[in-house]
Amino acid sequence: MELIVASYVKVRDRRALVDLLTHRRKVLAQLQAVSGINPENAVKAIQKELAVIEAGLEELKAPPGSLPENEWN
Repeated sequence: MELIVASYVKVRDRRALVDLLTHRRKVLAQLQAVSGINPENAVKAIQKELAVIEAGLEELKAPPGSLPENEWN
C-alpha cells in the first residue's frame, strides 16, 4: 500500500488517493459487519492502509495561503 500511495503522491494524483480511501473505508465497513468469523486481523490491516492513504493525502495539501490545485490532476 505504501508504494501505491507514494506513486500517487509522486504524480500528484489526488483523485486516485481519494478513490482508494473511499474503497478501503467501504471494505472496512463490510468487514466490521461480518458475523460468524473474527475479522480482527483484516480490520487492523485495513486501518493501517487507511492511515497510509490519509498521510499521502496530507502530503498533497496545498500550503496555507496558496491556491488549491485542480484535484483532477
